[in-house]
Amino acid sequence: MTGLAPIDGLVVLAILAKAIGYGAALLAMGGVLFSVVFAKHAEASVLRLAKQLAVCAALVGLAVLAIRFGIRAARISGMGFDGATDPMMLGFVWESPLGTAAIWRGIGELAILAILLPRFGHWISLVGSVAIATSFAQVGHALGEPRSALAVLIVLHLLAAAFWVGALIPLRRAALAPDGADLLHYFGNLAAGGVAALILAGTSLAWLLSGSTTALFGTAYGLALLVKVAIVAVLLGFATWNKLRLVPALRSQKPGAVHALRRSISMEIMAVALILLATATLTSVTTPPVNL
Repeated sequence: MTGLAPIDGLVVLAILAKAIGYGAALLAMGGVLFSVVFAKHAEASVLRLAKQLAVCAALVGLAVLAIRFGIRAARISGMGFDGATDPMMLGFVWESPLGTAAIWRGIGELAILAILLPRFGHWISLVGSVAIATSFAQVGHALGEPRSALAVLIVLHLLAAAFWVGALIPLRRAALAPDGADLLHYFGNLAAGGVAALILAGTSLAWLLSGSTTALFGTAYGLALLVKVAIVAVLLGFATWNKLRLVPALRSQKPGAVHALRRSISMEIMAVALILLATATLTSVTTPPVNL
């Protein structure tokens, strides 16, 4: 198929590592955004969970960065796994865009750890969140043209996605709290704007990278993108159902509402995991039609 790279064991490993790295980045950024935006609306245990998730995700992200360097070195060396520790190959990777992205992301993920500090910690972690989002504009399909527009859209897309993804686990916990329904309702109102930004940025990126509607159906990149969009549509369906049916049921204290809402949020989390895998595959083994 046009634009599809060969897939072997190293490529599969690279996709998995990239998906985990994406998830860690979104949770790190999202945990910070949640704890800042909902500082006055969420109970202490929910805020503490969001901060813990952000810190754990940042640490996982740092570990994945090192692993991805080895995988990349192995892929370009042609020596298999032996190339993962070859100093010359690792040097090539460091000098590549992946090295630049790693600097941005490493600094950002270290800054995320400041969320645990009093007073100014949340401001430092917010800067770290922007740095992590910016790191994704330094590598991959973001290096196409128009470069500036792609960079801005990617940063916007990632921050909007992080706001949503990072809130899922804390909101699942909040469903058990006495005043959790109010927090969920407030989140639903704010998330509407975030979803709009997510869709706008995602659609613009898809258009810039595909170049035409025809390319969406005639290339590996286009088909992989359509799969991702389909999963996102399912995710939006869960979110809409939560906002219009399950959260009002929770506020009305209807029997079974807590269980139904927590189950629905769990399904959202599973959909997010599939989206991360689709995105990792999209950026690892396909080429945007505009670059073919």
